[in-house]
Amino acid sequence: MNDMTEMLVCIKCRRGREVPETETRPGQHLYDQLSAMDAPEGVRVRPVECLQNCDFGCTVALRGGNRWTYVFANVDEMSHPEMILDGAARYHATADGLIPWRERPEHFKRNCVARIPPMETE
Repeated sequence: MNDMTEMLVCIKCRRGREVPETETRPGQHLYDQLSAMDAPEGVRVRPVECLQNCDFGCTVALRGGNRWTYVFANVDEMSHPEMILDGAARYHATADGLIPWRERPEHFKRNCVARIPPMETE
């Protein structure tokens, strides 16, 4: 595939709790963890200010080209970064963003907030 996949990571996520301004928010920590790891080929990790899913843990979205966009919640900033990168690689390997159910990471199966169709281009 020539096109890029973007992984959007909400850096403002607080996992539904108060976080003092002096502490790193869980979403920022997740982004820092993912940025420090080797992203799969064709996948770019980008921070975003808010994905409006504040009460449901850290949130990431996968989007790209003519693919479906997925939004996943309840991501744990400590234990999920490798799983998220694996899911992003599987997503990028598809032509349309639809990862077969059996090939999805278990967390993706249980924590999908939204699946948004690609824009129609005519």
